[in-house]
Amino acid sequence: MSPLQPILTGVSVRLDKFLAEATGLSRSIAKKAMHAGEVTCDGVMVKDPAFKVTADTRVCLDGEQVALVGVRYLMLNKPVDTICSTVDEHYPSVISALNIPRPDKLHIAGRLDVDTTGLVLITDDGQWSHKVTSPKKECGKRYLVQLADPLDASLIETFAAGIELRNEDGPTKPALLELIDSHQARLTITEGKYHQVKRMFAAVGNKVVKLHREAIGTIELDPDLAPGEWRYLTAVEIASVG
Repeated sequence: MSPLQPILTGVSVRLDKFLAEATGLSRSIAKKAMHAGEVTCDGVMVKDPAFKVTADTRVCLDGEQVALVGVRYLMLNKPVDTICSTVDEHYPSVISALNIPRPDKLHIAGRLDVDTTGLVLITDDGQWSHKVTSPKKECGKRYLVQLADPLDASLIETFAAGIELRNEDGPTKPALLELIDSHQARLTITEGKYHQVKRMFAAVGNKVVKLHREAIGTIELDPDLAPGEWRYLTAVEIASVG
């Protein structure tokens, strides 16, 4: 699936609306650019905001072609000390790693803590994002967890039965715990409560020292992506969330 899909298919829209959508400028600023002679359509200067453009129109602002951005789906390998937010705060946002048009239209489907690494899904498709994050959809999230203290095999049943967390109405949904060695496990959960994985292990007297998300549903983190790198999802990966 191409990341840039034409929105104007068989229809036309006003030039000022097109410019606002394509560039993020307000329509008033877009109109000022037109009145200043900074906008051309197929090589011809256009000053009329109501001028109609289609998917085939080559629109340029200050000599640079601009285009509408279609719906996008990305995976990113989140490094430590970055935040899953659309704005930079004390740490840089993962969105800042994306050198693509209109990053302001994107949002993160399923956030990770600042010290957690791994798979992050980013999109501008709100319905698709809801399917990823809604507990009702039971989209599993698999984590590789490093613990401070040794793990006991009895925890497999404890996690499968649900964990009581402080300030929550009821236990967590059943979770799949797979022991790798004495201090390392894989945990798959279908919810996204605040600091859930860390709180679940804290509730059984252990502490998470390292946390890495490996998969969301059947979408696995691409092993070829170094921390901070990203790629567009394939059509199969996109369709797997439903």
